Amino acid sequence: MSQSSTPSTPNYKPQFILSGHKKSISSVKFSPDGSLLASAAADKLIKIWDATTGDIIQTLSGHLEGISDIAWSAHNDYIASASDDKTVRIWSLDDTTVKILRGHTNFVFCVNYNPGSNLLASGGFDETVRVWDVARGKSLKVLPAHSDPVTAVSFSHDGTLIVSCAMDGLIRIWDADSGQCLKTLVDDDNPMCSHVQFSPNSKYVLVSTQDSTIRLWNYQTSRCVKTYAGHTNRTYALVAAFSSMGGQYIVSGSEDAKIYIWDLQSRRVAQILEGHKDVVLAVDTHPTRNLIASASMEKDLTIRLWSDE
Repeated sequence: MSQSSTPSTPNYKPQFILSGHKKSISSVKFSPDGSLLASAAADKLIKIWDATTGDIIQTLSGHLEGISDIAWSAHNDYIASASDDKTVRIWSLDDTTVKILRGHTNFVFCVNYNPGSNLLASGGFDETVRVWDVARGKSLKVLPAHSDPVTAVSFSHDGTLIVSCAMDGLIRIWDADSGQCLKTLVDDDNPMCSHVQFSPNSKYVLVSTQDSTIRLWNYQTSRCVKTYAGHTNRTYALVAAFSSMGGQYIVSGSEDAKIYIWDLQSRRVAQILEGHKDVVLAVDTHPTRNLIASASMEKDLTIRLWSDE
């Protein structure tokens, strides 16, 4: 996590406001090539937007209940979605076919592909993490992961590890191949975990918790090495993201309707983005440009794109 040679202060400005969802927006994700933005919401719909123009491209419908999370496959051709209808669906953007993965016994809350996109991991209110064979649409493993709903699951950059977190406050690292739990991280106060992901180099995990704190853990040493605060997170499962453009930053939504950007190294709040009118549940950072997508709840229902270019 070396510092950028020319640290500059972020100066994001509003670029587009995207409207279309009718209920709280739970997830926004840029496609791996950065050309598209996908969004999902409690209105049971996935919408695909042009990330450059902000135009709507298509709407995917089929889930019977609200959607909590979406993920892109590595080659921009599939989207996986996790829904309260207890299914994970895989949508082909080329021919609009859908694969339905059944097995979870309660709401599915989170989903992510491995880097090769041959596996999917999902977690939910049945307290399990499931690993799926994408080609066959079959469950390979059921990890008895947590004693509370699983709020996030994700793979390391080489696909060998899975990290999960839950409302029980535990962060667990799994061997993706064997399904064995390699490590459990737990904070002294044990706050509910909203979100977890590996850092880009996969040496750390970034954990958002409902004590209005984001922590960067070195999971090899089981030590929290950085703490980020200033935002509000007490009620909802808010998402954080890394930004590696022109310096290294952490980005998160907040229950005060703002977006916070921290300098990764110094932990200082580098910029606060204002404009949303309700809790900012979801954020994502563009893979190659200084672009942030954010999405908000009932009183707002907009997706906003912020640019620093």
